[in-house]
Amino acid sequence: MNIDQVKQVFLIGIGGIGMSGLARYFYHLDCAVTGYDKTETDLTLALVKEGITVFYQDDVHLIPEIFQHPAADSLVIFTPAVPKDLKIKNYFVDKGFELYKRSEVLGFISASRFTIGVAGTHGKTTTSTMIAHILKDSGYDCSAFLGGISSNYNTNVLFGDNNVVVVEADEYDRSFLTLHPNIAVITSADADHLDIYGDESHLIDSFKLFLDRVVEDGKSIVKVGLPFEGDISYSLETKADAFAENIHVNDGEFHFDYINGDTRVENIRLGISGLHNVENAVAAITVAMLLGIDMEKIVTALANFKGAKRRFEYIVRTSAHVYIDDYAHHPEELRAFLNSMRKLYPTKKLTVVFQPHLFTRTRDFVNGFAEVLGMADELLLMEIYPARELPIDGVDSSWLLNKIKIENKRVVTAQDVLDRVMAEKPELIVTIGAGDVDRLVKPLKVILENE
Repeated sequence: MNIDQVKQVFLIGIGGIGMSGLARYFYHLDCAVTGYDKTETDLTLALVKEGITVFYQDDVHLIPEIFQHPAADSLVIFTPAVPKDLKIKNYFVDKGFELYKRSEVLGFISASRFTIGVAGTHGKTTTSTMIAHILKDSGYDCSAFLGGISSNYNTNVLFGDNNVVVVEADEYDRSFLTLHPNIAVITSADADHLDIYGDESHLIDSFKLFLDRVVEDGKSIVKVGLPFEGDISYSLETKADAFAENIHVNDGEFHFDYINGDTRVENIRLGISGLHNVENAVAAITVAMLLGIDMEKIVTALANFKGAKRRFEYIVRTSAHVYIDDYAHHPEELRAFLNSMRKLYPTKKLTVVFQPHLFTRTRDFVNGFAEVLGMADELLLMEIYPARELPIDGVDSSWLLNKIKIENKRVVTAQDVLDRVMAEKPELIVTIGAGDVDRLVKPLKVILENE
């Protein structure tokens, strides 16, 4: 596939965060872009507002006439999450079109660019967004495909005038093995996606293969403690090549010193909260140093970095209430998030609203979830968000709740959450999860701001 020849693009599942990024990318290149998704969301509405055509009916008659026959200038992209019996997908198959996964298209783009690929079972969205922001803010420039909406730029795709691209490298379905990174970062490799990999060893093998794809003369930056090594190690621990120390909170903001060999930069202020984000910043600084970016510009960029939507995102921050929304959906992500909450607000009662994501993930990591959710003072546990899965007998939120060793806990609906917050007006509340728990953000914000 020659990306430079493409003139019209159809995306099946255009509403996904990754697919929408590709839609914006090709629209920016003046391609005619159309897509299908089953549900209208804020993201699809934003695409339509930008000029991209989106429809929501599985009706082949809505497909533009230019896709009647395969052509060298036509590209059809699909997400593996769409059902096999989708009429629109089968239309393209029957017509003889070659359908490409999002990851394959990113691979085509990566092959002709200087690529910075950020992988990891957690931490990759914030780290890739942070790297892209440093490159943009410093004037170095880049394009970027991000797994979340950058709060600095209010988009998940950035466009630059050079040949550098930052890509969030997704391990799901081994997608990141299509990339050709010049710089590879791996933030974590905890067991996850076992519905795809079967067991942790196969997941680890996949990350090793990702490192093998680093181009000749490229560099890999890998967090300390993972079952594989890169050219440069990083951590919050001094045993790494690059690390942070003197980490402290000042007026609700994290400050730290960065050390890498003879380089030492003191009292760096991070524009977002979270101890885990200090570690992400160490990786991002290390990438920027490899590119030769001036350290003063790096420090300035980190201070004005606003993070990614739903990654430790402050929704309400007043003297009476603090409300934070986060995408965490793996036990280790939850642990990092809740540890940071405890460090920031050690004296406040913590109310946690959590929506588990996937029946298989809940089943595979139930004990880990039970342990970390026990860090809450009050737990409002929503039912499992199924996404692409069918229910598994005996795996539900009541089963998980019974394993959590705190007294103040209950299984709730979305309306239950709103009613309880309306009645209690908690001083510190978080909503966490990768499903549709974010639909609570706006109504909860209204309740807490209009007390």
